[in-house]
Amino acid sequence: MFEILEKRSLNPTVTLMRINAPRVAAKAEPGQFIILRTDSESERIPLTIADYDRSGGSVTIIFQIVGATTEKLNHMNEGECLCDFVGPLGRATETDGLEKVAVVGGGVGCAIAYPVVKKLRELGCEVHAVAGFRNSELVILEDEFRAVSSKFILMSDDGSAGEKGLVTDALKKLIDSGEKYDRVITIGPLIMMKFVCQLTKQYDIPTVASMNPIMIDGTGMCGGCRLTVGGETKFACVDGPEFDGHLIDFDEAMARGAMYRDFERRAHEDTCSLFRKEVN
Repeated sequence: MFEILEKRSLNPTVTLMRINAPRVAAKAEPGQFIILRTDSESERIPLTIADYDRSGGSVTIIFQIVGATTEKLNHMNEGECLCDFVGPLGRATETDGLEKVAVVGGGVGCAIAYPVVKKLRELGCEVHAVAGFRNSELVILEDEFRAVSSKFILMSDDGSAGEKGLVTDALKKLIDSGEKYDRVITIGPLIMMKFVCQLTKQYDIPTVASMNPIMIDGTGMCGGCRLTVGGETKFACVDGPEFDGHLIDFDEAMARGAMYRDFERRAHEDTCSLFRKEVN
C-alpha cells in the first residue's frame, strides 16, 4: 500500500505529500511523473515527481487543488493509503553535459523545476533559477531553491515577494548582463512558457519546456495528451513531458487545455459540497 508519510500545506491551494513507494523511488528521475488513484473508484491523475529518497523509499508529490480528485486527495491524511501510485513515467530531464543552465519556473510549476535544479547542481552544473508567483502568499519552496541554486531570483506580479515583475523580465536581465546559458528549462503555466520561449528564441538559446496537458492513461494509448511540436503530433506521456520550446504550438496547447475547465470547476464544486455534507 502507498502510505502517506507526510502531508504539508505549502500555500492555501498547494499541498505537499511524501508517499511510501520504494519501487518508484528506486528509479525516479527529475522530469518524470506518476499516476495515482485515491481509491478504487477514483479517476487517474498524473502528478510530476517533486522529489525522491531512494534510501528511504519515498516519493514527494506537490499538487494544486483544482479539481475533484485533487480535492479528494487533499482530504486524505498521514497514515492513510493511496489505491494506486504508478511510475516513474515519461522521459527524465536531460542533464548530462550541461555546464550552465537557467531554470525558469512559475507557480506550482516550481515544484517540477526544483528537482531539475537539484539534479543539475549535484552534477556540478552552474544553475540560475528564476521562480515567479502572483504574490507572496503563493510562494513555495523558496528555501529549497536557494539551497540548490547557484543564483536564485524570486519574482512576483505585485512585488510582495522578491522583485516586482515577470520571470521573463528577470531572464532577459540575466542574458543582457552577459550570462551565457547552454540551455534554458522552463516549467509552469503555458502562457508563461510561451513567452519564455519567445524570448530565448531571440537570443538563439536552446530551450526546453515541460508540458503537462490533459492525460488519462499515461502510456500513449488514449491520445489525450497530444501536442503539436515542429508540425508533428507528439504525446507528452511517452515522448515528453519535455520538448523543444521553440517548436511547440503553445496556442493549440492552451486551447485544448481550456476545453474541460468548466467541467473541472463543476466537479470540484460538487466534491467540496459532498465533503461539507459529511462534516455536517
